[in-house]
Amino acid sequence: MTSGPRQQATTRSASDLDSTAPDATAPETTAPSAASRDRLADSPLLRAARGEAARHTPVWFMRQAGRSLPEYRALREGVAMLESCRRPDLVTEITLQPVRRHGVDAAIFFSDIVVPVAAVGLGIDIVPGVGPVVAEPIRTRADLDRLPPLTPDLVPDITESVRQLVGELGDIPLIGFAGAPFTLASYLVEGGPSRNHVKTKALMHGDPQLWHDLCDRLATISAAFLTVQVEAGASAVQLFDSWAGALTRADYERHVRPHSARVLAEIGRLGVPRIHFGVGTGELLESMATAGADVIGVDYRVNLAEAVTRVGGTYAVQGNLDPALLFAPWEVLEAQTRRILREGQAAPGHIFNLGHGVLPETDPTVLTRLVTLVHELTTRA
Repeated sequence: MTSGPRQQATTRSASDLDSTAPDATAPETTAPSAASRDRLADSPLLRAARGEAARHTPVWFMRQAGRSLPEYRALREGVAMLESCRRPDLVTEITLQPVRRHGVDAAIFFSDIVVPVAAVGLGIDIVPGVGPVVAEPIRTRADLDRLPPLTPDLVPDITESVRQLVGELGDIPLIGFAGAPFTLASYLVEGGPSRNHVKTKALMHGDPQLWHDLCDRLATISAAFLTVQVEAGASAVQLFDSWAGALTRADYERHVRPHSARVLAEIGRLGVPRIHFGVGTGELLESMATAGADVIGVDYRVNLAEAVTRVGGTYAVQGNLDPALLFAPWEVLEAQTRRILREGQAAPGHIFNLGHGVLPETDPTVLTRLVTLVHELTTRA
């Protein structure tokens, strides 16, 4: 048996977590023992990410910590999103909630892709029902001065959150989280979410030098944000490029891949597995793989076996159940899960996940049952 949050039956209430000085009440964290580190390295997720045989196919869900959980909604009531991402008490509890409930094989650090750019001083807010909104979008060379480098002293709460989580998780890996330069740039240039990325593409093609300088700064920020998490104890990272699917392959390779590659290369020096995921990126998978990740995240629009072929059969893959199928009858969901598990066997390693995030209306009991199914179908004697 592993020691960690799966054995904890209680969930702290919002009042328990409401502290104006979380550092004063935070539990002490100590460095894990050598034996604990060895058990963590032997976890199904990290073995699969390294392309090694694991005792069962590991499973976690993008957006597993969030709106589908009633305990999350209760905890977040009256707390703004950016504030919830900067309070170690809340980050720790929210990140742990799905691990306790579902028995997943990894925790994903609760954050938002705009947290690091807000931390360096950019005026940005996450508006309920809208998403990130930038007070003054980045569109000129002078605007770059509003994006200084991210240093650890700007995010001490992130270090504290990760340390607390590592202490609570025991033998369960924590996956660090950051947005890729293109997706961050898209929000900053558009001023908020966009369907067509008109201003982003216009800047990319109209002033390519400014575009590359902007993405270079964002790559520095993303790499620093992930480095803080890894140095505090995260065992793997995922770089999200949510909007990369809006690009042609030629545009991706010329204007985007070099910057994602720099982030992944800097994290590669830290020796943890790197997962790279994008939405609608079926035509970009081969190019994304060459950016330097160890695991290629596959969204639900591409057959997983085809994705394995597209990336040359040499990378571990993650995915890729359609989140909408969580609302289908169980026999349909089970059949699709079996298919994905079969297809994943063609890769050196397979991490079962959704092909995008958990939808807010999802019944949490279905996720729990799905984790059990994956474990039962793949556990090796």
